[in-house]
Amino acid sequence: MTDAPAELLRLASADNFRDVAGTGSGHPTRDGGRVRRGVFYRSNELQLTDADATALADLGIAAIHDLRSTPEVEAHPDVTVPGAAWHHVEVSGIPMAMVEGLHDTAAAECVMREVYDAFVRSAGARASYARLLTALATGELPQLFHCTAGKDRTGWAAVLLLEIAGVDRGTILADYLLTNEVSSATRDKYLALIAEHLGPDKVAVYEPTMIVEPGYLQAAYDAVEADYGSVEGYLRDGLGLDQSLLDALRARLIA
Repeated sequence: MTDAPAELLRLASADNFRDVAGTGSGHPTRDGGRVRRGVFYRSNELQLTDADATALADLGIAAIHDLRSTPEVEAHPDVTVPGAAWHHVEVSGIPMAMVEGLHDTAAAECVMREVYDAFVRSAGARASYARLLTALATGELPQLFHCTAGKDRTGWAAVLLLEIAGVDRGTILADYLLTNEVSSATRDKYLALIAEHLGPDKVAVYEPTMIVEPGYLQAAYDAVEADYGSVEGYLRDGLGLDQSLLDALRARLIA
């Protein structure tokens, strides 16, 4: 593992790349600790320039976990990062069949809440998140995980890591919402394409699928509470992670 940079590394070709621990000395934990920088990174898809691929290699990234579907991977394969092993850990994202016929923002927001509910209630999603967290707990460090936009599938994975580290919910929510700030240029690009191909009136309809909102994350938390009683119950009974693995992951997370 390499020393983390003092400030947040920004990649021109992956604007939602960031350290799960946050900036500075890392997110504070409820017991007075800090989340360790330079251990786990999150990102949108790795369509990287040579300079950005080199920047990731310079961080010493040992493993990359791609949460995208097979069609997403085939359409936009990750650029190779020297020294990093690539792993496919598929989690279903926003179903195209559900968004192609959207007519209003309420329907789009409903789709997004259903996506987050499925992160918890889909057996396939639970199996993939279990694989991811197991790899993060046991594999060589540092590691990176990502999906297409780096906001939903990746966002839930980052939330789980911060929960395991003992970060308070307010800080977790603020970190989750940071996607809307750091990836605004990419979002504007896709909204411009929607305006061009579907008409300007469709921009507001589709915008809820391109941002993160507190209500989306709350849908996942609600499913956790309803089915498992707590995040700890979800990790243990939903994902099948034993205490020793969670302790190992927490040890990696805490500075």
